[in-house]
Amino acid sequence: MTEDKHHIEKIIPAKESVYLEGPKPRANELFFAWDIFKQFIKGFRALHFAGPCITVFGSARFKEDHPYYKAAWEFGKRIADTGFVTLTGGGPGIMEAANRGAFENGGSSVGINIKLPFEQKENPYLHKSVTIDYFFVRKTLMIKYSYAFIIMPGGWGTMDELFETLTLIQTKTINNFPVVLFGTKYHQLLIDYIKAMEVEGTISSEDLKLLLITDDYDDAMDHIETYINKNYKVKARKRMWWLLEKR
Repeated sequence: MTEDKHHIEKIIPAKESVYLEGPKPRANELFFAWDIFKQFIKGFRALHFAGPCITVFGSARFKEDHPYYKAAWEFGKRIADTGFVTLTGGGPGIMEAANRGAFENGGSSVGINIKLPFEQKENPYLHKSVTIDYFFVRKTLMIKYSYAFIIMPGGWGTMDELFETLTLIQTKTINNFPVVLFGTKYHQLLIDYIKAMEVEGTISSEDLKLLLITDDYDDAMDHIETYINKNYKVKARKRMWWLLEKR
């Protein structure tokens, strides 16, 4: 028998996978609920004074020389020009690019990171960041503090973020915030499927209006700024919150 010289390292499951394993003793469930509460408070404290955000979603796997990385960098730059905060998942790829564009253009750059055994690590272009243990807490925070969403090419996680955001808008759980899907070539099959859903009646023609599909930076930012200027007036906070967060 030949000895395998490769080192095999056991991957320790994330907290999220543990609670999804099924029913646990009631004490465990209570401790889990308490842990979730602490995670939300941690996020609220970190982001309360971050400022109004525009969230950029996208893949962690694109490198610096990729066209989609460069596109996300451009969006971060343009978000900074509007005075809004660029908010991402805080990791590499598209997230890094958007944060970098804002960071290098004098804008505010914020990331909500997640603990993973691979891919995810905090990028170096963040003015403020917080690390969260659970995907659903992280996703809630990324939606809660944003007034618009830019969806760049990505994988399972990005599609999850896209469709949850659209579902929340469709069901009027959140306001009718602008959602931009950038990259028609990459998303063409997805666009075809969305149109097929309309044909089948599982979504309405009005639902299609919730999503702007474009390859043009100006169209994307004009769509976002038109909505924000029509519906909001940004005012500075003048006092500390009761949990004594730092501005």
